[in-house]
Amino acid sequence: MPQKVLIVRFSSIGDIVLTTPVIRCVKQQTDFEVHFLTKKSFAATLKGNPYIDRLWTIDKDISELSRTLLTEHYAWVLDLHGNLRTRELKTRLSLNALRHLRLRPKTRTFPKLNLQKFLLTRFGINRMPDVHIVDRYLQTGRDLGVVNDGKGLDYFISPNDEVDLLAEGLPPKYIAFVIGAAHATKRLTPPQMAEFCRNSRQPVILLGGPAEAETGEEIAAGLTHVYNACGRFNLGGSADLVRKASVVVSHDTGLMHIAAAFRKPIFSIWGNTVPDLGMYPYLPGTEALEKQRRQEVEGLSCRPCSKIGHQECPQGHFRCIMDQHPAAIASRVEEAYT
Repeated sequence: MPQKVLIVRFSSIGDIVLTTPVIRCVKQQTDFEVHFLTKKSFAATLKGNPYIDRLWTIDKDISELSRTLLTEHYAWVLDLHGNLRTRELKTRLSLNALRHLRLRPKTRTFPKLNLQKFLLTRFGINRMPDVHIVDRYLQTGRDLGVVNDGKGLDYFISPNDEVDLLAEGLPPKYIAFVIGAAHATKRLTPPQMAEFCRNSRQPVILLGGPAEAETGEEIAAGLTHVYNACGRFNLGGSADLVRKASVVVSHDTGLMHIAAAFRKPIFSIWGNTVPDLGMYPYLPGTEALEKQRRQEVEGLSCRPCSKIGHQECPQGHFRCIMDQHPAAIASRVEEAYT
């Protein structure tokens, strides 16, 4: 019976997509059976991943696994989340192993660099290494003999989730514009997004979840070349629209990383967060230079104001977004990718 490795990342969509090189490399470069633990609300992100032998989920608490995963015998646990919940998980797996007179699982936890992030977001002191979070995730597998295979990110779409563009009344060639983000300080305002669309000479499909559906209607109002797909499709369907797009314009959010998995040309828009935090689109090799452009307001002493985001600007001026010029962004997208 093969030994087992458990990889853990509870949330969220983008962060889980960024773990996929670890999943693939462990599966292809070792003899381990690969298990993955995440939150049930994000399980669709890994739907159909052929490198996962068993996908475990929880709603909230590790105690939900007391009769299942916690009785498994893992040789390794690769903790790609590093929080109190994963600490509890590792403790309980070790205690269960001791109770059954088995070797405790070896554990590796990725470096979160909380001190460096604090210095950058609080004082503007940049001590972040020039290392993408994917490569920090991969460091947890070094003792298993795992190395970066240079193949980038993975995302797998079920045939049932594929979108028939013609049947859905969508154009065959378009810009995918991901209008959502978890926090308001990471995204353009609706009037700015509408201005971008008005200045785009290509058809635009707006992407987001049900929470963005009303905003999408507002942006698309009166623009015959703009199609609001927010809330119309599940995650797999939205991912397929990203895959079929000519260009993807996105805020710092999960679909941006899914676009990277499909090697799409990406134009990323940054507000209060910065690429220096190590979570920019992960494209292997020369594709990183050839296929991505960034739009951000540089030189603001208050930026980044957090490693995640806020619902409103802590300073009140919101310059990291309000100083962006949507017409110029549309022109840059046109020049770079057509």
